[in-house]
Amino acid sequence: MGAGDRHLLIMTLILLATIRLGLWLMPFRTLLKLIAKISRQSDRPQVTQVSVGKISWAVKAVSRYMPGVKCLARALTTQVVMSRYGYSCELRIGVAKGEKGILEAHAWIEHEGLIVMGYLADLSRFIPLPSLEGVKL
Repeated sequence: MGAGDRHLLIMTLILLATIRLGLWLMPFRTLLKLIAKISRQSDRPQVTQVSVGKISWAVKAVSRYMPGVKCLARALTTQVVMSRYGYSCELRIGVAKGEKGILEAHAWIEHEGLIVMGYLADLSRFIPLPSLEGVKL
């Protein structure tokens, strides 16, 4: 593993842990404001460009070693890392009724019409909520 991959994994680990803790401790609106701040692309030019696939790989890899991480934390982490590297993406949150009539939710990230984080085989059963883009926080 090269230095670039190690840097990406460490950055992703720190972000995922911070976002997971934020989801637990903060109101969602406050967390979204914080995420908007840290998502801004760095003023420093990136030495290396990281692919969307590599970002997705890093979030999945780090998630395996952090117990209790759910889809929303993974999606928010992916959104931050992609934004930091200059990629546009959209956070999607959908809801569905489960087999026992219990409301379920799922979060995923879309980039250029493709799901890059949070794909499920039965994702079509989730009804996407309106986008949070443009909502005043």
